[in-house]
Amino acid sequence: MLCLFDLDGTLIDSELGILGCVRHALTQLGVAHPAEMRHWIGPPLRHSFAPLLDHDHDRIEQAVEYYHQRFHTIGWREHTIYPGIEPMIDRLQAAGHTLAVVTSKPERHARPIIEHLPFGNAFTRLYGPDPSSPHSEKASMIAAALQDFGARPEDTAMIGDRHFDIDGALANRVRGVGVLWGFGSRAELEKAGAHAIARDPDHLTELLVA
Repeated sequence: MLCLFDLDGTLIDSELGILGCVRHALTQLGVAHPAEMRHWIGPPLRHSFAPLLDHDHDRIEQAVEYYHQRFHTIGWREHTIYPGIEPMIDRLQAAGHTLAVVTSKPERHARPIIEHLPFGNAFTRLYGPDPSSPHSEKASMIAAALQDFGARPEDTAMIGDRHFDIDGALANRVRGVGVLWGFGSRAELEKAGAHAIARDPDHLTELLVA
């Protein structure tokens, strides 16, 4: 099976780095920080910045640039690996599955993270959107993965913690498997139409190896 993994909220807990960069960008623009910010993790940056910046295109682009500046130097290091992920990856490899990452992070930010993960070499490919794109692009990236690997949709799974992952999976007729240890919720994943929902990495392994 081809297993496509989301990054933030699925393989790593990146809340510290992402929200640190969001706060930095807003501070640079003189905008107050929202009290609740966890919903920033997952959607494209421009989508989240827009309402705070009155949908002003130029200010949104400034905010994204400030975010990327801090992420490039500091933010990419500010994450932890969820417990149980490394042995899960080992078991999936041992079972003969092919692994890749499909993330909403621009590739230039995701690649150093993947390369520094103790199991980073398990992933054959990395798919990330163009930095200028306002969209998640999960569907188009999954489509590219299917083509690159010559994989059949029925032999492929997209694993992630947010509805964006499930939306992209359904658009390509692949299995959308939600995980509950990230930034989404069971209700969000069920509403999106997840094929299955894993409560922890051991459970996910069972779902994918079975």
